Amino acid sequence: MAQLEELEQRISAAFARISAGVEALSSGHTARERAEAAPAPSDTGPTDTAALAALQDALDEERMANAQLTDRLRAIREQGGSTESGLKSEVETLTRALDAQGLDVQRLSSTVAQLREDLRRLREAAEQGVVDPSLINRSMLAELEALRATRAAEANEMNDIMSALVPILDAEEARAHA
Repeated sequence: MAQLEELEQRISAAFARISAGVEALSSGHTARERAEAAPAPSDTGPTDTAALAALQDALDEERMANAQLTDRLRAIREQGGSTESGLKSEVETLTRALDAQGLDVQRLSSTVAQLREDLRRLREAAEQGVVDPSLINRSMLAELEALRATRAAEANEMNDIMSALVPILDAEEARAHA
């Protein structure tokens, strides 16, 4: 953005200088200044015409430079806009992935808490010498749920890795075919 501001300032300054030069030639000098500056009546026409032509050429060059700088400025702004939209898209994707991982972590945490509780109960039952089949079943179900949650978390992580690799692979493929 600093480059854009600098280019705009340079363009504005160039236009101000050109305008001042053109106005000076267009309005002409006072009669006294013209009389003092003019060497001879026969030389006045070509000198003013040559100076005016030189200034017109300078003005044309500055206009061309201004057009080029304007085009560059437009291209930079367009590139900045596409970069910004790409970054917004990437942030949205990462936010969704983070939300999914947060849900996976929450699911795993609750499953682990249930598993710990069931294991504590099994230990207590084993210490008392009592075997409770329903307690064993609940422990097995909690362990199974923990495995499912772990699997879901791994699948989400693989999806995140694949979605990150796809643009890289596409770029490599495009470069190979170019």
